[in-house]
Amino acid sequence: MLLVSLPLMSHAQEPDCKAWSLDKAKEWLKSSNIVDSQNLSESKMRITLLATEQKSKNLYTQIYHFIFYDNQNKAYDVITKSNTSKTECFGDVDSYFISKRQINHLN
Repeated sequence: MLLVSLPLMSHAQEPDCKAWSLDKAKEWLKSSNIVDSQNLSESKMRITLLATEQKSKNLYTQIYHFIFYDNQNKAYDVITKSNTSKTECFGDVDSYFISKRQINHLN
């Protein structure tokens, strides 16, 4: 029984800095003149945590994949990489623009 619960316990200790990375990715899209965050649809957005790596006792690197959709059914793929601790989201977030494409099947 103990062996089954260990992975769950270690996963629960990982930081959740999704909102931090999301805000920084939106700021980056706007400052890079790719798309203004006011034109993005929050309800259609997709967020995937791709990786969390523990660098030291209280330092993690997290990589997220965000898919943003604007009001004209264009999709914007962004990957972010950031360092976090168990208790705080901090520092720079590196953002990488992967693609922009027209989506014809969204409502």
